[in-house]
Amino acid sequence: MSETRATGPERDAGAENTAARRPRTVPEQAVRPPEDEPGDGPPAVPLLEPREGVPPVVTGAAELERVIAAFAAGSGPVAVDAERASGYRYGQRAYLIQLRRAGAGTALIDPIALPDLSGLDAALADAEMVLHAANQDLPCLAEVGLVPRRLFDTELAGRLLGYPRVGLGSMVENVLGFVLEKGHSAADWSTRPLPEDWLRYAALDVELLVELRDALRAELADAGKLDWALEEFAAILTTPPKPPRPDPWRRTSGIHRVRNRRALATVRELWEARDKIARERDLSPGRVLQDAAIIELAQQTPGTPAELQALPTMRGRGARRHQSAWLRAVARARALSDRRLPEPTVPGDGPPPAHRWADRDPEAAKRLTAARAVVAALAEEHSMPSENLMQPDFVRRLAWTPPDEASPSAVAAVLRDLGARRWQIELTAQPIARAFHRLEHKEG
Repeated sequence: MSETRATGPERDAGAENTAARRPRTVPEQAVRPPEDEPGDGPPAVPLLEPREGVPPVVTGAAELERVIAAFAAGSGPVAVDAERASGYRYGQRAYLIQLRRAGAGTALIDPIALPDLSGLDAALADAEMVLHAANQDLPCLAEVGLVPRRLFDTELAGRLLGYPRVGLGSMVENVLGFVLEKGHSAADWSTRPLPEDWLRYAALDVELLVELRDALRAELADAGKLDWALEEFAAILTTPPKPPRPDPWRRTSGIHRVRNRRALATVRELWEARDKIARERDLSPGRVLQDAAIIELAQQTPGTPAELQALPTMRGRGARRHQSAWLRAVARARALSDRRLPEPTVPGDGPPPAHRWADRDPEAAKRLTAARAVVAALAEEHSMPSENLMQPDFVRRLAWTPPDEASPSAVAAVLRDLGARRWQIELTAQPIARAFHRLEHKEG
């Protein structure tokens, strides 16, 4: 699980200190006694061992049945986490799944050995699942049959509460007063067998997740934001996944430096060749050929192995291993007719980039500035990042294609159709409508 950072305003120091003084709930045997340190509050305590020790990894059907029975008999929310091998393997599948529930303890499950966890899912059908940054893990959990019906996302709760750093480690430290060791977040979790210290790290990721949920839920209730959070959690579960991009190769890092259609075609051919090799070898595409190498190949278009090997980005053994595939991709792009070359840009389904609005539609540019100012002011008032108060894309679309009449109800209807939540609309529709009305009055 990776650390993430909020982009909104920081909470005031009093709120932070209140959170840091929340009672700790972990037994003494699970932690190292804190040393005396200077400061206003107690020092954070390193969390070194799970309460019941590191459980063995569940790899067999009989073991899984025992886990299912234990978790079905447990009580309260279920902490869930997944470890992937991003940067090492193709795709985003889970290579370890961690769960913890009161009365059941912690379970570490190998989803490669046990790819069907629908039985566990059925046993937990009525339970609230607690995840941190749920959108990262929900797809790989769904692949093995784990689909929450009720959700509490501790990262999103932290954002709504205005915490400046919302990674799991930061939240556990600031809210509960414990330090999690985060040294293995970028490890290759497809490794087998998994080292003992990795398993300890994985078990500790869910050790305090329910306690963190309880503390954050209480803070949300105190701040009058609990209903907002529950609406956001429900939206995560009901929002369908985004469809695949029609031209994923256009996301190649550095593609803005590619200036002509023939070179773009070379990027496309190389990206597709790399993706095919990566899929077949179950490797992260970047381990087969880096984006920087694709861009350089597209700009230099080598025709021979010697020309290819002379390029700075092709000096590594990994890049040279498939040099014949890269040369064939470059040759295919060279051979394409002009009519088969990709267009420099593809039209999107939304407004143009905001930096072009002043020339294309000055009135829309003024509406965007006004709407952004409203959202920023409200976000500061409610101590949360602007993007959590209202999705930036919704603000752009509303400003580009406003309702015929800038009334609160009309603005609310547009935001509702775009997918904004009820609480977001209640906070923003009327002030944005007033801002649009002032612009119309001023222009008139």
